Amino acid sequence: MQKKGHRDSYTTNNQKGTVAVTNNTVKLPKIGHIKAKFPSIINGLIKSATISKEPTGKYFVSLLVETIVEPLPKTYSNIGIDLGLTDFIVLSDGTKVANPKFLAKLQAQLTREQKILAKRREVAKAANRKLSDSRNYQKQRIKVAKVYERITNCRKDFLHKLSFNLIKNHDVIAVEDLNVKGMVKNKKLAKAIADSSWSAFTTMLAYKADWYGKTLVKIDRWYPSSKTCSGCAHVLTKAELPLQVKTWNCPSCLQDNDRDINASINILNEGLKLATLKTVGTTGLA
Repeated sequence: MQKKGHRDSYTTNNQKGTVAVTNNTVKLPKIGHIKAKFPSIINGLIKSATISKEPTGKYFVSLLVETIVEPLPKTYSNIGIDLGLTDFIVLSDGTKVANPKFLAKLQAQLTREQKILAKRREVAKAANRKLSDSRNYQKQRIKVAKVYERITNCRKDFLHKLSFNLIKNHDVIAVEDLNVKGMVKNKKLAKAIADSSWSAFTTMLAYKADWYGKTLVKIDRWYPSSKTCSGCAHVLTKAELPLQVKTWNCPSCLQDNDRDINASINILNEGLKLATLKTVGTTGLA
């Protein structure tokens, strides 16, 4: 159960047209038509609507729509993805996408607004006023919520555009199956990992691959992608490749390896093996 006032919401099913949309309104049961702005055309059968109030005081309607999604054309291109903190992703074709670090960029503003909010709380407490009755506190609470909202919206926009671009341009996408819950227990890296939103990104890749007829393969988190030479498969020990080392020469084949690009190539190769085994297994059962 969610805390009241944090993000209040309710869901209503569409029963014989009780939920509908026009060019600039949404129709809801017992309420009627409400002015609304839609980011895209609603195409399909509306099953339900979820109405929510954000901490900033804004109202949103999320529509569950049953529709047919056409598969994207085959590109005959496959890609491996290495997730990181300095670079958000490094691809097996050598492309590096910088980590936008939305939380870090707005951290100073967020901290400043939170300090003011704390002062407003103390003033209300000293005056024996309820926080709900303190206008100054509520105004400042909304300012803090707006900073969080901006961070969330920027991050979602970035993740949606990047994930769709990868799905659109590649048929097989291989990515690490990271233990994010375990990784955020590291207090030094927890905030940076949370800011990166790897889980949300891989979730988007998964459902978009399913929608558009592409294949997402998750590699075992224990696969030594960074320590394995993509040229000859020689595997270094943990001591031979500490985390701070970003490039290394293979002692076996002498290949120069960029740590992250090498890892993404290995992730792709392992992903293609798993995808082939899955296809062969399915064919054999058929």
